[in-house]
Order: sequence, then structure tokens, then C-alpha cells
Amino acid sequence: MKKILLCGVGGQGTILAAHILADVALRSGTQVKVSEIHGMAQRGGAVSTMVALGSDVKSMVIGQGEADIVVAFEELEALRNLSALKQGGSLIVNEEVIKPASVLTGKASIPTRTDEVLQGARALLVPAEATAREAGSPKAANVVLLGALSAYLSFLEEPWLASVRSHVPPKTVEINCAAFQAGRQFVHEHARG
Repeated sequence: MKKILLCGVGGQGTILAAHILADVALRSGTQVKVSEIHGMAQRGGAVSTMVALGSDVKSMVIGQGEADIVVAFEELEALRNLSALKQGGSLIVNEEVIKPASVLTGKASIPTRTDEVLQGARALLVPAEATAREAGSPKAANVVLLGALSAYLSFLEEPWLASVRSHVPPKTVEINCAAFQAGRQFVHEHARG
């Protein structure tokens, strides 16, 4: 069984990405369970989704040190959820920082040495927004991250593309499929052993 945590802030498409992942598992004949936690999602609050995949999935709950893979849609959420990653797990992080309201109002500050912490965790930093922009729209950054995630899982590429096609608006299918493939290619070119 694999446990995957997707985390970000409201508006980044974290939940859509989890639904696509779950659909890919079902299309591939794999059991899947999903749990969503919405903060103040519509206002940029934290959003996380736990997905468990395998032949005998009993629970989707991910405790401390239990996630095989953490996909963070921005760097601060990567830091916040780093403790969920199991030793030897994979960390995929969008190279973006979204300042929370507390930082914008001066009540808090962004942690220092973010890059060092992520490097120490052997994070794969993905320029998801820039990659999505090259594919046709920066709004497809979540699908770039799904493409990156797909390189860590054993599902064939076609169920991924079929699921993307069925979950995104028809006029954005081509852009999202290109974004998916660009994310997948990024891992093949940049992932460390």
C-alpha cells in the first residue's frame, strides 16, 4: 500500500489533483481511499488530501512519518507537512511561496532557511507554475505536479491522461495533458537516484 499526502492552499487545485489520482487508481484496478481536510480553502487556507492506494486499503489516514510521498503545492505547506513523510519517502514541492495572511499583516514571518530544510529532506523542487505557463496556462500547475507524481507510481500513462481529460474543462484538455507530460518529463530529467 502507498500513502500519499497532497497539501497546498485553497485555489491551487489540490483537491482536483487528489480526485484525478483516485480516478487513475480505480481505472487501473487498484483500491483507493481519499480523505480531504479543507481549511479556509476559499481564502487561501491550508488544504490537504490523504490518498491510500493498494490491494487491501483499510484506511486513508496518514500519521506522522507514514506518507510514502508528499506532494506540496507550495513551499510553506511542504515545511508544515514534512513530519508526515516517512524516512526514505519522496517529497515533491512546487517552487512557490504563498504568504499566509498572518505574514501579509505582519503578525508572523516566513521561516528562514526554507531551501536548506527542503534540500535536507531531498525534495524535488518543481517549477510547476512556470512549466504550466509553458504548456499554455499557469493554472495547470497542479497537473504539472500530478505529472511529477506519476513518475513515482507504477500506473501506466494512459489512465492518467484519460483521467485528466475527464476532470478538466473541455477547452483546457490539451493544455492540461501537456502540463501533465511536462511534469512527468521534469522528474525523468531532474530526479536524484
